[in-house]
Amino acid sequence: MHGHRPHTPASERSRRWFMNKALLAGGVAAMATMTGCSNDSSDTASSSSAAQSGAPSGMPSGGPGAGGGGGGGMGPGVSQVKYKDVKGVTTDGNVVDGLFTIHSTGVSTDKLVKAAQVFLDGLSAKERKSCTFDVDADEWTAWSNVDGYARKGVRMGDLTEKKRSLGYALLGVALSADGLTQTRNIMKLNQFLGDSNGGNQKTLTEGHYFFTFMGTPSTTKPWGFQYEGHHVAINYFVLGDQVVMTPTFMGSEPTTATYKGEKISLFRPETTAGLAMIRSLTKAQLAKAVSSQDNGNEDMKAGAGSDNLKLAYAGVRGSELTTAQRKKLLAVAQVYIGYVNEGHAEVKMTEVEKHLDDTYFYWMGETKDDSAFYYRIHSPVVLIEYDAQAPLFFHEASSASPSAGASASASSNAGGPPGGGMGMGGGTPSQEHIHTIIRTPNGGDYGVDLLKLHLENDH
Repeated sequence: MHGHRPHTPASERSRRWFMNKALLAGGVAAMATMTGCSNDSSDTASSSSAAQSGAPSGMPSGGPGAGGGGGGGMGPGVSQVKYKDVKGVTTDGNVVDGLFTIHSTGVSTDKLVKAAQVFLDGLSAKERKSCTFDVDADEWTAWSNVDGYARKGVRMGDLTEKKRSLGYALLGVALSADGLTQTRNIMKLNQFLGDSNGGNQKTLTEGHYFFTFMGTPSTTKPWGFQYEGHHVAINYFVLGDQVVMTPTFMGSEPTTATYKGEKISLFRPETTAGLAMIRSLTKAQLAKAVSSQDNGNEDMKAGAGSDNLKLAYAGVRGSELTTAQRKKLLAVAQVYIGYVNEGHAEVKMTEVEKHLDDTYFYWMGETKDDSAFYYRIHSPVVLIEYDAQAPLFFHEASSASPSAGASASASSNAGGPPGGGMGMGGGTPSQEHIHTIIRTPNGGDYGVDLLKLHLENDH
């Protein structure tokens, strides 16, 4: 007798969890070397990330990018851009001027300001101090999509039920009904992921999401908030009745599951709208839109730590599309933009439509209903990315059972190979692990350009 335990699904999940934690503790750079993670896409792109050894520790369930900042990686780390140095996403390092102005949108932010004030007033003095920063604080750019990232702010799981309800009320005013549902379901599937992998993981719960506030809620002065955690990062800037909700990152693994009796399916609109667009293209248009490279394990360019990303236009241009195809392209953009409240979504869509001729659609991967693919929409005023990645812990064929309170359409990857199980350097991309992001290029993110205009003209 050697006292070895049998390799049950539960024990195997715990073993993999420990291995993942140990790998991160041993060093991000070492793990990158072990797994061979890299972004070697054939399209022209470069991120602001150079050295990654300063990436925060934590299990890399946010994506396989063990290299820290840039793309869909672990977080800003040493590649974080200070707020004062944010130039924004550009095609060549040069900002296109004159894209954004301070003006009235006609969409009131009174309810938004009141909801934010009520939430903050409901916090204790200690809680409020922990989550409030200057309007131009570097906290804006210190977001990440991974679970183990060390965050500031007030944690939803540490608040009373009454205080949490006020936080959700704020999100309910800031976001559309679809946006709130999407955010809450991502949080639920984060808990599902934790339950499915043995539980007792503080970061993989519904409560491990944080509010921070930059500036003081006002109907006239600039302010904003950030809502952030695993697979969610919402940056929300407000100036008068203008709103900028970028960068906003949303993702999930799995994307389909039953949690506490509720069937949840995420990113179906993003997936189907993208497929409708690519399938509408002619052979000649496809030759321009589709990369020669298949969808890789991680193709996102504009993730955490990529605030000054240089990304050249690629794909088929809006001016080359038919009227019907242009409508489909706008329909894809509408899905992402539609997560902000309805009035400000209309304002943003009008802005996007003005630049439709200079909007590019780019695709990597196959185009079947269940294909794992990457696409992006890129114009002077919007950058959207959709990236199907390798599941870290789930695959549909497994028979492993999650813990009580959760059941899966995509079950724990108890028997998967080391590469596929961790989603790093060998896994097969799947629609069960999707990352998305929307940004405003040329200094629009975090309301940077609007804040500069405000300070230059009003003070």
